[in-house]
Amino acid sequence: MTVLIDPPLVPSRGRMWSHLASDTSYDELHAFAGALGVPPRAFERDHYDVPAELYDAAVAAGALPVSSRVLVRRLIDSGLRRRKRTQPRG
Repeated sequence: MTVLIDPPLVPSRGRMWSHLASDTSYDELHAFAGALGVPPRAFERDHYDVPAELYDAAVAAGALPVSSRVLVRRLIDSGLRRRKRTQPRG
């Protein structure tokens, strides 16, 4: 089991946010996020957006703190990365 969390460095809606991801499975990720109290609506393609207030709780629950770059690389290497689709120009 490897759930990863990057530092809360993304500002949005008046808060700072981290990304919570798994390099093992989405089922593992959903279970971990649910146990933390992260709502399903926070899931975006391949990760959860987690407010800074939950960062320490996520680490205490077993999430591995990594840089954003490492988190993305681990998602790519595991085959679980889901990139944003770009809209065709026209």
